[in-house]
Amino acid sequence: QVQLVESGGGLVQPGGSLRLSCATSGFTFSSYAMGWYRQAPRKECELVAAITSAGGSTNYTDSVKGRFTISRDNAKNTVYLQMNSLKPEDTAVYYCNAYSDYEGPRPCYEYDYWGQGTRVTVSS
Repeated sequence: QVQLVESGGGLVQPGGSLRLSCATSGFTFSSYAMGWYRQAPRKECELVAAITSAGGSTNYTDSVKGRFTISRDNAKNTVYLQMNSLKPEDTAVYYCNAYSDYEGPRPCYEYDYWGQGTRVTVSS
């Protein structure tokens, strides 16, 4: 079955960096676009970054542009999120998920399965 295992979160000071990883199995990773989502307390789940199946195109929500970089290694079935210049408002649980290049990323509520997520806390 589909497995999504996020890791790499932690406590970091404002201005710091983290690199998140999402190891996947149970589906043909190279055939799916991937997105990083986050869920912050008292806020709606949002798509933070997305990458097409071949990795040729990426997109970011405005609040993270220039600070976050999404990448993927199709040989390792893994997607990454490099997060630099972290701000307190980046505090959230981060999740990855897969979607069709053709359909585009879905709203959070449309996914049937989520991994356990990885918690990022930005605080001094």
